[in-house]
Amino acid sequence: MTDQERLAGYVDVWWQAINDFTALLEKIPAEQWSTPTDLAGWDVRAVAAHIAHLEGVLAGNPEETVDVGEPEHVTGLMGLYTEQGVVARSRHSPDDLINEIREAATRRHTALVADPPTDGSARPEPIFGGVGWDWNTLLRNRPLDVWMHEQDVRRAVGMPGGMDSPAAQHTADYLAESLGMVLAKRVGAPAGTTVVLELEGSEPVAFAVNESRRGEQLARIPDDPSVRLTMGRESFILLAGGRRAPEPGAIRIEGDEQLGQRIVDTLAVTP
Repeated sequence: MTDQERLAGYVDVWWQAINDFTALLEKIPAEQWSTPTDLAGWDVRAVAAHIAHLEGVLAGNPEETVDVGEPEHVTGLMGLYTEQGVVARSRHSPDDLINEIREAATRRHTALVADPPTDGSARPEPIFGGVGWDWNTLLRNRPLDVWMHEQDVRRAVGMPGGMDSPAAQHTADYLAESLGMVLAKRVGAPAGTTVVLELEGSEPVAFAVNESRRGEQLARIPDDPSVRLTMGRESFILLAGGRRAPEPGAIRIEGDEQLGQRIVDTLAVTP
């Protein structure tokens, strides 16, 4: 697969995720837009404002600089940056936010289709927050961000769904790639330790800690790994996204149960 083909695939998944997200927002009554989500300090309105902010910047809108104060839920420079987009839209109506997302995403989608990126290692312009991402990282991350926030909204307002969409598959498989880093760096497992993740809706994946103490994905699933983790897609997303603990009994740990629990406890990898 060429870079252009792979990047075009990411664009297609992101575009579907945008349509799914805005379709969901249209179904939410106005009184539920103030419902808190699993994200500290953010309600449904803030989540929609965040997506409107980033999609607007990526579509070429000017950066916004507003005073966000010192909210307790904001940590780090990127948190301060994204909070500016939320605060700047604090008085926008639900329709304003939905329309802003659709307008910006449509403009950006049109541009990406008309002049598709061909080199995944090149740096896109514009990009938000001064991050040093290349085309591959940016376009791979956008479906994840939009879909994760769709799920934040769905949990908040009690409208489950969207677990079988292309963006759901993309996000689950993408986040599963972090398991090697969790095993080697966060857990600090010794060389030779192996873990298999059996995730509902995805192919099993396996990782091992190599002699350099780095986690690497294995081409073959071992028959007797140090740990085998089995869970549904939603449980994995809750953990890897750092949202909340899944329902009791939702995760099966086989093999070294203590090591398995340490992996589960440190699985959150999104900012």
